Parts: sequence; structure tokens; C-alpha cells
Amino acid sequence: MRDSYNYYLKRYSNRGLTDEQVKKFAEEDLKKEIVDGVQTFQYQINSMTTTNGQAPFLSVCMYLGETDEYKKELAMVIEEVLKQRMQGMKNEKGVYITPAFPKLLYVLEEDNIHENSKYWYLTQLAAKCSAKRMVPDYISEKVMKQLKIDQNGNGQCYPCMGCRSFLTPYVDKEGKPKYYGRFNQGVVTINLVDVALSSDKDMDEFWKIFDERLELCHRALQLRHKRLSAATSDVAPILWQHGALARLKKGESIHELLHNGYSTISLGYAGLYECVKFMTGHSHTDNGKGKEFGLQVMQHMNDKCKEWKKAESIDYSVYGTPIESTTYKFAKGLRKRFGTVEGITDRDYITNSYHVPVFEEIDAFSKLKLESEFQKLSPGGAVSYIEAPNLTNNIEAVIEIIKFIYDNIMYAEINTKSDYCQVCGFDGEMQIDDKLEWFCPNCGNRDHAKMNVARRTCGYIGTNFWNKGRTQEIKERVLHLDNKDA
Repeated sequence: MRDSYNYYLKRYSNRGLTDEQVKKFAEEDLKKEIVDGVQTFQYQINSMTTTNGQAPFLSVCMYLGETDEYKKELAMVIEEVLKQRMQGMKNEKGVYITPAFPKLLYVLEEDNIHENSKYWYLTQLAAKCSAKRMVPDYISEKVMKQLKIDQNGNGQCYPCMGCRSFLTPYVDKEGKPKYYGRFNQGVVTINLVDVALSSDKDMDEFWKIFDERLELCHRALQLRHKRLSAATSDVAPILWQHGALARLKKGESIHELLHNGYSTISLGYAGLYECVKFMTGHSHTDNGKGKEFGLQVMQHMNDKCKEWKKAESIDYSVYGTPIESTTYKFAKGLRKRFGTVEGITDRDYITNSYHVPVFEEIDAFSKLKLESEFQKLSPGGAVSYIEAPNLTNNIEAVIEIIKFIYDNIMYAEINTKSDYCQVCGFDGEMQIDDKLEWFCPNCGNRDHAKMNVARRTCGYIGTNFWNKGRTQEIKERVLHLDNKDA
């Protein structure tokens, strides 16, 4: 961008224009270049598909703190990305709707979090974009640097991979921190609800079964690792030879990159709420017995990961698995094994990671504060959220949530509603009936092909509708913030 700007300055200077004219025209040309570049990127991402028809699951991080030299130019790019995302992309009817990708990550820092901060205007724009399009999501540099401390003793801030997977802090042989170009070896998920139900509320039996299941996950992760250990750089030259993840020689083993912290491997978990509820009779949100047991379960998984890491020099880490469609699979499996247990297996989904269950009434600030304690114990990846109505006319409320995120939790997002009916033109929230069918509340349209629905499935935004379990989970979500409270 700076080279482009200098080029434009030189071009207009050679035309004999005044300094004021030269600067004005150069800035206009640079602005158009940024607009065109961002638009091209956004349309390419949303028109490109993989072999199974999906758009690339891509996240874009907007972090002013990554550069001092080019901060001004970076701010210009961030501004344009937010403006175009807020506008949306046109559907078949020519109406602007919410695109699913790329996921946007906006890092909150001292330069943009206060009204008198130099880049406060970007945070205001981000708030408007979140209210309209559900992104960006927010990373607190302040909290992350408290949690992600490398072996040099320095706090680090860096983006997640995908929707929530975070690498562990790492420094290279020269003692420099490195995050871009590293990777994760995969995840195996433990169903905490199954562990609890298998114990029949016997605490001693619970911890015994828990350890057995954790070791089963450990063995499965080892199989993943061993399979990768046999691979050479030739299996994916773009990744291993051409610099995406490494610059290895042809035929060279990737084995070394799987050890000593360069990559991570994840122990996933799901259903903490149901696990705690069954074992204690309390939610893990009770600030008492339930919460204490929930934190013990989380700490135990972390202790196991540390034990495995020490023995094998492999960076195991605890990861809050998204279980986008697996939530339904787990729920059906639990009901088949244990029957219908009230409050535990009587729904077609289980709760994601450490989250407060979607049906539990709790305000936005209490939810984020509570979940921040559990997020600390999910270092391999996790994301918290609040559910909100249409806040496009209440940006002040969004700003207050953003400020709270900065001071209290590393990574969080705001779920709003962004739907459109192609039959009647209704631009509001599509509803779900008792049979879990989507419909337009204005005209009754039930044709999925003639409505655009965007919901946060877990970390990413989903736009292709969902299975029975996830749809029930979406239907039962309560609001954590409303316009009246705000």
C-alpha cells in the first residue's frame, strides 16, 4: 500500500500538479485500490468451493498491534473490510445478506478500546458490523497476554486457527515467538455426559471411568500422531515444501514438526453442563458446588495433557470441540445407551464445551464473566458468546459488551439475527416451529431455498440450515441481552 501511494504521488507530481492536488489524487487512487482489493478478496472467498461444495473455512485477523511501521495502512484495510462486511453480499434477489465467510477476528487493545484512543473509530465501526452481520468476533489483547505466556516470560497475542483452535505459546531456536505457519495435528473428543451417566452418580466411579476414557482419547490421539509421523513433505508440497507450514526438502519427514511445541494436538470435550448437572444436581453456573465440580473436571483434563506432554514432547492441549452436527449424534447415542434422563438426555443436543446451557436465563455480563474462568482451562481453543436481538439501533449496548470483553475474557462473540425472506421481502428473524421447521413470521414461507438464514452454529456462521439436534438448540436459545435491559 505504501509503495502504491508513493507511486501515485510520483505519477501526479510528474503532471505538474500542486502538492495539495497530488496528495488528494494519490489518496483517492489508493482508496480505490483498497476498496477493489477487499471486494475481490471477499467475493473470491465466497465463490470458491472445495471438492465437497463448501466455502473455505477462513478466518481473518485484524490486529493493529502486529505492526508499528504500517499501522496507518493496516487501519485503512481494517476499515474497508468492516465497511464491506457490514454491507453484506447480494443474494439471488439482489438483496444484501450476511455471508458466512471469512470469519473476522478483531483484536481489542489500548489503541482502539477507549473513546480517546487513536483507532476508536474502528471499534465503533466493528460494533456496527457485529450488530448487523454477527462479525467480527473479539479477542482481548489484554487478557490473552495474561494467559498466553511464552518461555521468555512474555505475554503473546495471536489469532486462532479456524473458529477457535489456539496454538500454545512457542519460541523458535533464535528465541523469537512464532505462530503463523504452525498447525494442529487433530482432535479427539471425550463425551463428558457419557462419563457421568456411566458412573451412575458414584463420584469414585466417575473419576475412574473419566481416567479410562481419557486414556482411550490419548491412544486415539497417538494414532493420529503416528500416522502423521510417517508422512513426508511430498504428500502436500504447498504445506510442507513451499512455505505454508514449512520449507522442507523433497522427501523429508515432517516428524520434527510434530514435537517440542511447534504443533499442537487437541483433547476435545463436550457436555460439561450435563455432566455437572447429573453428578451434582446443580448447573456449573451456580457459583457453588456445581461450578466447583466443573472446574475440577476441566483441571483434570489439563493435568492429563501436561502428563502426556512431559512424557512424549508433544503439545497436548484441552479444546472446546464445536460439535456442530455431532451434538445430535452424541445426544442420540446417549439416549440409546441410557434412556431418557430428565434434564440430561431429553433433548436432541448436548451443550457445547463449557458453555452455559442455551436455555438457562443469565445476563450477558454474568455469562461472560463466569465462562472466562472455564475458558482459561481450555487453552487449546474455546469461544464464548452472548445471544442478542437486533441491536442495529442500539450500538451503545454493543460497545458496552465489547468493553467488558476487553477487561474480562480472552475471546468472545455476539450472536444477533440476520435473515431475509425472498418471498415477501421480510428482513427480520426467521422462526422455528414446534416441529423444528423454519418459517417466515410475515408470510409463512417454509421453503429453505427461498429464505436466507444466518446463525452462529458454534464459532462460524452457518447459512445452510442444520440437523434436528442443532436446530432444537438454536430454537431454545434465550437472549442474554435485550434492548430493554440495554
